[in-house]
Amino acid sequence: METKMIRFEKNEKAAEMIAEFYGCRPKVFVHSFGCQQNVNDGEKIKGVLIDAGFASAECPEQADLIVFNTCAVREHAEQRVFGNIGALKKLKETNPRLMIAVSGCMAQEEAVVEKFKNHYPFVDIVFGINKIDLLPEILCERIRSQRRVLDTPAERTEVIEDIPQERGSRFRAWLSIMYGCDNFCSYCIVPYVRGRERSRASADILKEFRELVDAGYKDITLLGQNVNSYGKGLTEAINFPQLLRMLDAVPGDYCIRFMTSHPKDATHELIDTIAESRHISHHLHLPVQSGSNRILKLMNRRYDVESYLALIDYAKTRIPDMTFSSDIIVGFPGETEEDFLKTEELCRRVEYMQLFTFIYSKRSGTAAAEMPDPTPRKEKSDRIGRLLAIQEEVVAKLGKEMIGRTVRALVEGDGRKKDSLTARLDNNMTVEFMQNAPVGEFAEIRITGVRGAILTGELA
Repeated sequence: METKMIRFEKNEKAAEMIAEFYGCRPKVFVHSFGCQQNVNDGEKIKGVLIDAGFASAECPEQADLIVFNTCAVREHAEQRVFGNIGALKKLKETNPRLMIAVSGCMAQEEAVVEKFKNHYPFVDIVFGINKIDLLPEILCERIRSQRRVLDTPAERTEVIEDIPQERGSRFRAWLSIMYGCDNFCSYCIVPYVRGRERSRASADILKEFRELVDAGYKDITLLGQNVNSYGKGLTEAINFPQLLRMLDAVPGDYCIRFMTSHPKDATHELIDTIAESRHISHHLHLPVQSGSNRILKLMNRRYDVESYLALIDYAKTRIPDMTFSSDIIVGFPGETEEDFLKTEELCRRVEYMQLFTFIYSKRSGTAAAEMPDPTPRKEKSDRIGRLLAIQEEVVAKLGKEMIGRTVRALVEGDGRKKDSLTARLDNNMTVEFMQNAPVGEFAEIRITGVRGAILTGELA
């Protein structure tokens, strides 16, 4: 089905009503929980509100409007959000004109909206993440009706272009290339709250990308629930490697990264594109989730360990300095010791530079939530510990291999030591050094040592 594109247009009447209601320029505080896509959405929420007449607040206490942009990936994350929102009740009591709004993935769940309706009377607005462009109108409805506006979750299939965005960094930017997910992994709630896959037109992506490069952004990360399936819903014949080549051809001094990359759709063409590029990072985040084919099948991941490792081996051959990162779920329902040993074996084989590990926790509304889960929590925790021990060994080994090299890295900010700075290498490793260098610019750094997961170095 073809994806419909809609252009954002400022609602002048809504801006006038907001200004009249507050009597002065109001302030908004936006806090985003969860993944990079949520951070990107939070920047758009803030951009739309600033476009409607708000100024930015540094903290909730300064704000006339507080927006919590929420995450629903794990139930623990939801409980944390409820706790944070509950803490806002006192602010509302001291400032009755304060408005509290909730958006994000949690706002796409009917049960969650009902919970806000029945147990959080101080929450004024709940709106889905696919209605960011309509937020000023939603706010005006709250002002006009003097009643709470709690939207019933609904999927919106259009892609909204030209939404104003208030970026959180002057040198690092997130750029969404598609939305939603069609994979329905058995443990994941994302397709139910983010909707089905919709791709942005390549011309719109290229326009935004050029604007970022022209504005001096050095590190641009392309976002999607599964960037490798980019092209779905478009009339133009284009895939993700072709989009990468288009963006890589833009002149400038910058680095392209992307996430997340589903293994079932990652191809040799993708690896070849990275190998032949001028700007694409030599780092691939390729979430494997488990080293056991039996568990992968239960997860509905639709690839096997053999095909995964074949792609890794091809990448190492084509791009010798390529580094990898991954996500792993430990203790998925039915995981045995034999299954976990295969995950350990895979981690030793691949040698991930970064590994994001999670103990499985039941997520209501997913297929995995109905599966028997007899493994004790302590056993799952022990497995996580074993995996982290392997990862520490791998990172130490990879770090030592970097000593003596001179590398190009983007200076990001203050390090952990006094008067130190950190910089990110093309392959996503981080180096800490003592000399002074401009933040947000590239520098040549000689690697002198390794401390845990952090390299140490000096300006070359």
